[in-house]
Amino acid sequence: MHGWHQVPFWILLSFFAVLFIYPFIWLVSASFKPRGEVFDNRLIPATFTLDNWGQVWRVSPLLTWLGNSGLVGLLAAGTVTASSALVAFGFAYFRFPAKNLLFGLVLSTMMLPGMVTMIPVFLIWKEVGLVGTQVPLWAQNLTGSAFYIFLLRQFFLGLPRELFEAARVDGCSYWGLFWRIAAPLSRPALIIVFIFEFQASWDDVLKPLIYLGNKTDLYTVPIGLNSLFVKYNPIAGGEGDFQYIVTASLISAVPLILIFLFGQRFFIEGIASQARKG
Repeated sequence: MHGWHQVPFWILLSFFAVLFIYPFIWLVSASFKPRGEVFDNRLIPATFTLDNWGQVWRVSPLLTWLGNSGLVGLLAAGTVTASSALVAFGFAYFRFPAKNLLFGLVLSTMMLPGMVTMIPVFLIWKEVGLVGTQVPLWAQNLTGSAFYIFLLRQFFLGLPRELFEAARVDGCSYWGLFWRIAAPLSRPALIIVFIFEFQASWDDVLKPLIYLGNKTDLYTVPIGLNSLFVKYNPIAGGEGDFQYIVTASLISAVPLILIFLFGQRFFIEGIASQARKG
């Protein structure tokens, strides 16, 4: 009887799984279709072709876009992980006046829409002469992220304080407490933050549009795909070669899929460790 009660749950779960995975299956199928059959909604192509996978590298600088996105993503994820972890450790370990007030001010910045600071931040980067470069796409992360600071602080608070006190008695510096104790024990949380930010940077369209302008050699994947869509859109005078667009979109999704598969065990490890602490 207990098994029968789970049947509606599995049916509902299967429905939503198919609902979420269908667009990706459609994308894979469309990448193997000729131009005239891209939108026929067949999951098994009537005419199977591999030409799209060879031609997409010729009709677009996809490799350059992937390289730019990878570089910007690594810099953005690395800087925000390091800076947020240092701030989070300070809030978790040290005791100083108005600490809770200051932490509340940090969290309050999460309620500030990005559109509010977009123009002032742009003017700052323009004043220092870095508009038209990739630096603004990742350098803003040097100051950390309120969300990641909160996430890592909660993880650091779960570490036994006795470990840090014993290390201080043995002469360990504050930097040593972070680098030799807190960081290794919080590896799952740090990797999760890195993956989250890498994905956010990889999918970001707005900042490349604002800061890169017409520097096509600096384009990242999202803005590159947008330029490809404009190039082949019949409304803009293109020939409707959407088979190249879907193929490029599928190729650009592969790195994120591989990163998720690599980081999946750290997601599970992080959740399990937090559950044990609770």
